[in-house]
Amino acid sequence: MAKLEASDTVVLGISMDSPAANAAFAKQIGVTFPLLSDMNKEVMTSYQILKPYDVKGQKFQWAQRTTIVVDKEGKIQHVEQGDSAVNPNSAVSICTGLHKPKGES
Repeated sequence: MAKLEASDTVVLGISMDSPAANAAFAKQIGVTFPLLSDMNKEVMTSYQILKPYDVKGQKFQWAQRTTIVVDKEGKIQHVEQGDSAVNPNSAVSICTGLHKPKGES
């Protein structure tokens, strides 16, 4: 979090869970950034991260675990899905790289 805060980055979590469930989860795992509720799946649909599942003939959609880095202009700079999205290292690298002057590596 310190590296992200130093790179002028805001971290948000989004899930299909209710605000109360997100608050309980954040407390349980010690998350200090906001966890937002997308119960109507608008954001997840917009970012195309819903995955269809068929369970005994019933259709469901669940969010794929995804890390998305969006710059200040609203342009997506990085998308990572699946188990690797849990590890924030690549997102941290992208975020810190967005704030380096051109020509600096």
